[in-house]
Amino acid sequence: MIGTIFTLATFHNNPMLMLVSYDVSTINAAGKRRLRRIAKACQNWGVRVQNSVFECNVNPAQWVQLKAELEDIFDHETDSLRYYNLGDRYATRIEHVGAKPALDVEQPLLL
Repeated sequence: MIGTIFTLATFHNNPMLMLVSYDVSTINAAGKRRLRRIAKACQNWGVRVQNSVFECNVNPAQWVQLKAELEDIFDHETDSLRYYNLGDRYATRIEHVGAKPALDVEQPLLL
């Protein structure tokens, strides 16, 4: 597996847009903690576009790291994660209508 990660990072280092969505069971305190941890992990790598949806502009090595982090946090029995690879030519694949103007994930985020 490490060889595969190295190969991806070496030969394809272009950023790609990954859409991450999650559904975490919050019926107990442990679930609420998992929800916060997953949201924080996603915020470290991307931009929140909906309550449980993040756009993450990452290279393949970063993607492997983020995915592993998320899958270490979530509960396989009660939670779910969904990943959508929009690739490096994502601009024509996204259309936004309505409130909360879309952010350019390639630009620095000023707080």
